[in-house]
Amino acid sequence: MCDERTNRENEIYLSRSGQSRRDFSTGLSLAVLAAMLPGAVNSATVVESNVTVKTPDGESDCYLAHPATGSHAAVIMWPDIMSIRPAFRMMGKRLAESGYAVLVVNPYYRTHQGDLVKGGEGFHMPEVRERLMPHYKSQSPITCVTDGRAYVDYLDKLPAADSSRQIGTCGYCMTGSYALRLAAAVPERMGAAASFHGGGLVTEGSDSPHLLMPDIDAGLLIAIAENDDEKAPQDKTVLRQACEQAGVQAEIEVYEGAMHGWCPLDSRVYNKVQAERAWSRMLALFEQQLA
Repeated sequence: MCDERTNRENEIYLSRSGQSRRDFSTGLSLAVLAAMLPGAVNSATVVESNVTVKTPDGESDCYLAHPATGSHAAVIMWPDIMSIRPAFRMMGKRLAESGYAVLVVNPYYRTHQGDLVKGGEGFHMPEVRERLMPHYKSQSPITCVTDGRAYVDYLDKLPAADSSRQIGTCGYCMTGSYALRLAAAVPERMGAAASFHGGGLVTEGSDSPHLLMPDIDAGLLIAIAENDDEKAPQDKTVLRQACEQAGVQAEIEVYEGAMHGWCPLDSRVYNKVQAERAWSRMLALFEQQLA
């Protein structure tokens, strides 16, 4: 989870790498980054649309991308703390090009519809943090599960999604825990869950995600940032032990040199090499578990 300490650590990282004054500009930078990424083998032609999913608390505005023909395994993609935006739509489209029906959701729909941040803005900016915090506080372990169930129901009725196949989910930053919670809440439908620099996976609470492993019947990928591991070096061990005891297949790894937030295309600490590696491991998990 992003916090002041994470910001300081990321600033030090950027300073050491000579990037602290980089201006991550809007639009073109994202397009250039996306164009530089390797394409999927036999990349599918993708249909994109903005959709609305009814939930117990209202209507969630989402982005949907799927191959133009056929029905495919579905994936729910949860954005990081800065919520839905162009970078995650690009990531959703890229995953759809690999043959999945991908729903990129807006976790803040209760308090805001659409994008909350503009191109070039980031969590390191005090004004952005101030804008995001009220929306972040609208979330809870309960809401992510009730929302997740609604997304599963929506996908199970979607012609482009094959309801006979298990569903995958992936979460970034604060929503890394959402992926695990949903896998535990709907084990009969969730076949794979991936957490990237996820926060709150091991807590002292009785509802800590690591305690939910006995309820999970999905393969897991838990990709940990190096500076997150430095703050809580015991978490990976706790997670591994919990998975082993529950018989859950899990790949749990600290990504060397990768700072918190390294995966999204628009992140200031985006690490292409390690982001691509994490992406390839997610594709391998989905191919294995959702086939």
